[in-house]
Amino acid sequence: MTRTRLTAEATTFALAQPFAIARGTREAIELVTVSIEREGVTGWGEGAPSARYGQDARTVLAAIEAVRPRVESGIDRAQLLAAMPPGSARNAIDCALWDLEAKLAGQPEGPLATPLPTVLPSAVTVGIAGPAAMAARAREVAAQGSAHAVLKVKLDARDIAARLRAVREAAPEARIIVDANESWDRRTLEAALPVLVETDVRLLEQPLPAGEDALLAGLSSPVPLACDESAHVAADVARLAPYYDYVTIKLDKSGGLTAALELADAAQAAGMGLMTGCMLCSSLSVAAAWPIAARSSFIDLDGPLWLARDRAGGAVLGADGLHAPAGLNWAGSRYGSPASDTRGGQP
Repeated sequence: MTRTRLTAEATTFALAQPFAIARGTREAIELVTVSIEREGVTGWGEGAPSARYGQDARTVLAAIEAVRPRVESGIDRAQLLAAMPPGSARNAIDCALWDLEAKLAGQPEGPLATPLPTVLPSAVTVGIAGPAAMAARAREVAAQGSAHAVLKVKLDARDIAARLRAVREAAPEARIIVDANESWDRRTLEAALPVLVETDVRLLEQPLPAGEDALLAGLSSPVPLACDESAHVAADVARLAPYYDYVTIKLDKSGGLTAALELADAAQAAGMGLMTGCMLCSSLSVAAAWPIAARSSFIDLDGPLWLARDRAGGAVLGADGLHAPAGLNWAGSRYGSPASDTRGGQP
């Protein structure tokens, strides 16, 4: 019988600059890397633990260790969905299995079989700060992205108008997404709508806390709304579709590419649009999310851009958008021009 070996480890990645959102500020992150080796071939996956969901590197490693016997006995991705709940631990294993399967087969199958776009128009985050500092960050990003710039503006319930107007003045041509990270209530949202329209915001993510989505009933928003923290798996769509126009898909929420694809299919079947997002992460996470991003109207995969040092061969932001992390060779790197070697190497 062919032996399968799973390895998992946590690594601390420093950020190039502090990352501030409504829930707090971070200067470093811990990522969990999973490798699954079989027949001399290794598949790689990454989980980005989130305190918002009660996770840290220790709990994610423990969850992975608990299913190690089943993974090493040959569990497949469908069985993994039943064996583990959604979250970073399952994400790391699921994505490693996708990578391993593609490499063993010699070419990707299913949603990875068709060459994916080499460049996608990812948003770059403008973290919470004073209006002047946010304007400076917006100006910096817009200069990098030229006419293709997309800004994801993080806001809490304070100084919404001043911050947004400062960002718009600094980047008059940019597409703007606003992410409130659950920090508003219905009254704050209604009061903010005029300035969202004034500053031409294209999408508003998760204004209200998860679990309070029904408070959006009867709201006529001129700005499309996306559910993020409220949406994890396909079963959530029926509950959320009456209140939101888009669903934000993150592999760490869904628990891997397998469940994320199911969520994408369910959302589109319900008439919802797609946004692909990520946690603060390395380009290994971005490589696995790229197939969902290729289907999405809005994309936010700038997690690796916040790292002081990404994995070698990772994603790069250019004037034309975010360039895929083809150098990582994840699942054969089906980004227009597959890499020549699909059998080895650590991301």
